[in-house]
Amino acid sequence: MNTPQFTLTRVIPTPRASLLLSFADGAEFEVNLVEVIRSLRALAPLKNERVFMKAHLGEFSDTVVWPGDEALELAADNLRAMGIEQTGGISHEFIVRWMHDNDLNLDSAAAALGMSRRMVAYYRSGAKAVPRTVALACLGWQAVRHGRVDNRLALAA
Repeated sequence: MNTPQFTLTRVIPTPRASLLLSFADGAEFEVNLVEVIRSLRALAPLKNERVFMKAHLGEFSDTVVWPGDEALELAADNLRAMGIEQTGGISHEFIVRWMHDNDLNLDSAAAALGMSRRMVAYYRSGAKAVPRTVALACLGWQAVRHGRVDNRLALAA
């Protein structure tokens, strides 16, 4: 992955089970992993602070890895999405999930939102930040499609 928004330049683990991450595009996040570690059995070794504190950049700067018998790693794109969401933003994963949940491809998603295919692709790939208005449009479209909103109040879906 050679995209700057998913290329890590620095990883600093903290005793609070979070990672201080810097990305090649200048973005920085503190990503709290407590819930992820608690909910995923595969990450159970990270409950041990000594193990967690050994986090470092992966070979190609697109993962955070922990050495050991399990050789655990987390992908930079997922960590960035978590960082964005933990700070109240909307990550590219929102668009990915929305498209998947509604069986949409780039063309149908673009038509649903009234925007270009290219913009949807930018949002889905993480190349551009997802504006709150776009996320709200996705949720509104989904609500209309599933009959949760009176169609007389909605624009053509």
